[in-house]
Order: sequence, then structure tokens, then C-alpha cells
Amino acid sequence: MDRFACISVFVAAVEEGSLVAAGRKFGLSASMAGKYLGGLEAELGVRLLQRSTRSLSITEAGQAYYARCKRILEEFEEANQEASDNAATLRGRLRIAAPVSFGALHMGDLVAGFLAEHDQVTAEVILDDQYTDLHTAGIDVAIRIGRLPDSELVARRLAPCRMVFCAAPSWLALHGTPQTPADLRDAPRLAFSGAVTAGDWNITNAARQVHTIAGPLRAQANNMQLLLSMAVAGLGIAYGPTFAFGPAIAEGRLVQLLPGCVAEELVVQAIYPSARHLPSKVRSFVDYLAGAFAGDPVWDDFQRV
Repeated sequence: MDRFACISVFVAAVEEGSLVAAGRKFGLSASMAGKYLGGLEAELGVRLLQRSTRSLSITEAGQAYYARCKRILEEFEEANQEASDNAATLRGRLRIAAPVSFGALHMGDLVAGFLAEHDQVTAEVILDDQYTDLHTAGIDVAIRIGRLPDSELVARRLAPCRMVFCAAPSWLALHGTPQTPADLRDAPRLAFSGAVTAGDWNITNAARQVHTIAGPLRAQANNMQLLLSMAVAGLGIAYGPTFAFGPAIAEGRLVQLLPGCVAEELVVQAIYPSARHLPSKVRSFVDYLAGAFAGDPVWDDFQRV
């Protein structure tokens, strides 16, 4: 007897509450559904369901077996869906959400490249540093940076997001170059106001001691590119992601401070509602992003010079 058919009938019987309903789902009579279940139990040597003329209940062994079988059937369904998707032409609108600066700096070429490969897909990109609920906003995939709260959303790691302290050569010429984390405490600081703790910066020295840099800020902004401009203009010391400050450091417009210390490292992730029944356009786009960001990100090139 086909074992796959047997476990399908068993799972259906548990979920539908009767062998009659399970048989109907597969075009079988109640007696034939009972034979499938009986054959499965005989092969396993254990009772999975307690049956009477009026009721059906699952045994302890059946509970554990049901959970495993349910997962097998779901994975089989997903494999079939993926195979069908691979044979189909991608089409439809793709709604993408991303943080403002990261999206403006790094998503344009990627979205354009993906659309060039799939001419029946259109895209709408929403840049916003505020948290967006994917379900209520109708977002297919979101790019998020940092540690995410536990949720039912699926997260796929794309790239590291390293933080860096930096200042313009003009500022350093006037005030000197900080040599220790303590030297940062009295310096005019420039911060991203959209951070959870905008005014508190953490850095770990070579001895693995963590230093928190806190206190008044010289300036803050809710846009990373504006913060970058203020830093390049020599207003003070900035703290932010290398995806925004890395190119300016590589070009010499900014100088990395305390390179022997370690600042916080976050993660750039693609977030989507569920791995089950994921539309092929979303799956393909996330795969495309993962391929594009594979390896060390280009914005960290200054650290390899």
C-alpha cells in the first residue's frame, strides 16, 4: 500500500475529524480510507487513532506521528510549488520596503537589475525608516537592519552592517585625533536620531572592555545622508553604518577613528511574511539580493586597503 497515500489519509482524518471526511477529500470511500489507516498502523505496529462508530480520537503516539507527517506533507507541497514556479514566467507587482538611506544608496541598481531580467515584473519601492507592518501595508519584502523582535516573519541574512566612528580631516587637524574611547566623550558628536538609543554609543577596546559614549550631542538628524554631509563639513565626530560612511572614508573625505577598537555590528536582512506559499517573484527577488550581497560588502572596501 502507498505509504504517502496512507499518511495523507491519516493527516486528513485528524484534521477533518473523521475517516468519512478524509476519504471524501481523496475520492475514497470510508471503508477504503479505513484500510489505508489500518495498513499504516499495521506497518508501524502502533495504534494512531481510536475509532468508534461515532467518534475518532488521536492517541499519544498518533500525536507525535501526526506532527511529523504534517511537516512532510507541507514540505512536499512547497517543493511542488517551487518546481512550478521555476517553470513559470515571473510577473506582477513587487512591493519593497527599505530604510531611506540604505535604499537610496544601495537598492536602486539591484531593483533595476532584477527588473531587467524579468520584464513582466513591476516594482514599487517604499523608503521609510519607521517600522512598517508587512501585512497591513501589503509589502512583499522589506529590508531591515538590526536585531529584530521575535515574530512569525521570515528573515534572510543579506550582509553585515558594521558601525564606525569617523570625522573629517579638517576637524582632526584642529582638534587632534582621538586615541582612546575616553577621548570621544568630550568631542562634539553627530548622531542618527532614528536609532533606538541615538545618544549612546558603545565601543569595545582591544582588551575587550566596553565603553559607552554618552552625553550631549552637537547635532542629530533622522537621515543618514544628511549626517554624512555634516560630518564631511567638519562639524564633529559621527557614528554610523559603513554602508553610508564607508565610501567617504575610502575617498579620504572622512577618517575612521579608533580602528583598533570594535563598534557594534548589525545585520542587513530581507524580511517577508512566510516561507509557505511564497510567490515566485518574491522568492526570486530575495535570492537575487542574496547573490548580489554575497561576500564582503563593497562599502567595507576601505577596511581592506
